[in-house]
Amino acid sequence: MAKAQQIAEIILQGFRKHFQLFQKVTAKAKQRFELADWRAYQQDSSERISFYDQRVAETVTALKQAMPSDCLNEPLWQQVKQQYLQYLLFHPQAELAETFYNSVFCRLFARKYYHNQNIFVESTLNLQHLPAPISSVYQSYFPAQDGLKQSIRQIVADFAFSTPFINLERDIRYIVKSFITQSAHGRYPVHQIRFDMLKSVFFRNKAAYIVGRVVTPDGQQPFIIPLLHQQGAGLYLDTLLTDPQHMSIIFGFSRAYFMVQCPVPSALVHFLRELLPHKTLAELYASIGLHKQGKTEFYRELLSHLTKSHDQFVAAPGIRGMVMMVFTLPSFPYVFKVIRDKFAPSKEFDRATVKARYLLVKKHDRVGRMADTLEYSDVALPRSRFTPELLAELEQSIQGSLQFEDDLVIIKHLYIERRMVPLNIYLEQASDDDKAVIMNDYGNAIKEMIAANIFPGDMLLKNFGVTRHKRVVFYDYDEVQYLLDVNFRAFPKTDNFEDAINAEANCYAAPGDVFPEQIATFVTPQPQIRQLLFSKHPELLDASYWRAKQQAIRDGIVDDIFPYPDKLRFCLRYANSNQ
Repeated sequence: MAKAQQIAEIILQGFRKHFQLFQKVTAKAKQRFELADWRAYQQDSSERISFYDQRVAETVTALKQAMPSDCLNEPLWQQVKQQYLQYLLFHPQAELAETFYNSVFCRLFARKYYHNQNIFVESTLNLQHLPAPISSVYQSYFPAQDGLKQSIRQIVADFAFSTPFINLERDIRYIVKSFITQSAHGRYPVHQIRFDMLKSVFFRNKAAYIVGRVVTPDGQQPFIIPLLHQQGAGLYLDTLLTDPQHMSIIFGFSRAYFMVQCPVPSALVHFLRELLPHKTLAELYASIGLHKQGKTEFYRELLSHLTKSHDQFVAAPGIRGMVMMVFTLPSFPYVFKVIRDKFAPSKEFDRATVKARYLLVKKHDRVGRMADTLEYSDVALPRSRFTPELLAELEQSIQGSLQFEDDLVIIKHLYIERRMVPLNIYLEQASDDDKAVIMNDYGNAIKEMIAANIFPGDMLLKNFGVTRHKRVVFYDYDEVQYLLDVNFRAFPKTDNFEDAINAEANCYAAPGDVFPEQIATFVTPQPQIRQLLFSKHPELLDASYWRAKQQAIRDGIVDDIFPYPDKLRFCLRYANSNQ
């Protein structure tokens, strides 16, 4: 028992170090926002993603140094788990500590030991036994005491921003006006209203988000108030969001993780789930930066779904990828991607490059246009759930990543993403009006990615998907690179058509050279679709436009990319209002 206690304490110590460092860098977000230090914020956000794996590696090293070799045996580690459980009884981050334990164990033991006697396949945490009540993460405000405007004024004041507001009284008037027109509370007097506000601000990119709900006799309505910082002028409340779709997009899978203080993550996540019931625990944990916990919750969701469903994995619809083999379970809204053993000749890179590019996107600002990926090793799935056709295709294309154990299919390295309708398939089924809207959004997606210093590389329509909110999102990262690493060139100008054709055919292209004029040729062969895109975004064909974006990045300019429509912003809605 002494050995078991020692091992459990080393693991818990490693977790404590991880979470302390995680909270420390997260706490910097408020100051970054107040100082408008966007580059430093981006650096913090990117580096934080690596913290978990670094601490797990340190803990594994500490265990190997402290333990004799005979400590790697299953009976002892079952005692370790029981001892560790005692430490988690009232631990404020119990579910995160469980996941950390799992990660350490899986670094030390082979896959055959991954079952609930040894690791936390099932969590010991449930809604009835949270480390702290959900009410601990929010503060309630009662307009009946001070009036509606004063309650909103107090909410903002309690977050104690050191940077002054440009015109807070004007913003509060806008908030009240919007509440009355948008929310259910407009039908009730102030003595029948309560605001429940999360105590932590959600920071991401150039914005801070205040999140809460208004409670009335009809029930509750969630809302979000984005705050922005106009450099050199001060802070302002940008809008009031009450539409569930807008809120869902803000917490969506195509955006960077929030920086938000969460001493009791389970309470924060369960409050968010009350506001956003369509979001899973996995999605919500990931959205607040706890992406490893998101992976744990997702795997539990997958195992639960497999026990409740009967359909089989099949190849994902659409054109087969030249780098990834992709399959899906029709009843489960995700796709499973495995790197092929051999790439098409046009793909002049290797497996390590692909993995590095997926990690690049993971650590980068995804600006609402790049899908998040969950990366797993040694994933075991029931062989009976694969169609014979898919199994044959997997054996042919990913044999190096595949093995069979009894009735299980083991995939050694796997990426999982939210399933979307491939853009090329969406366009085949869309009306002319929908085609125009979605191709305009495709152009916006390209522009927003390049503003974030991302060049997608392969811009074929099949590499983009359409979400349930009708947003275009990129999901194929094998050719992704930083925009600054690309050399944008234009073909020589001539008035003679034949000379122009010859110039394009004979123009020498060095590695890293890109000719934007060729985008029209490569994106799609359909003239109608090309016209819809370039009638709205003709600058995408101009090399000087891309070079100007590169220069803006070099100059430290971080573009404003709002996760909600411009028409909702107070500065546009009330531009001519004196109220």
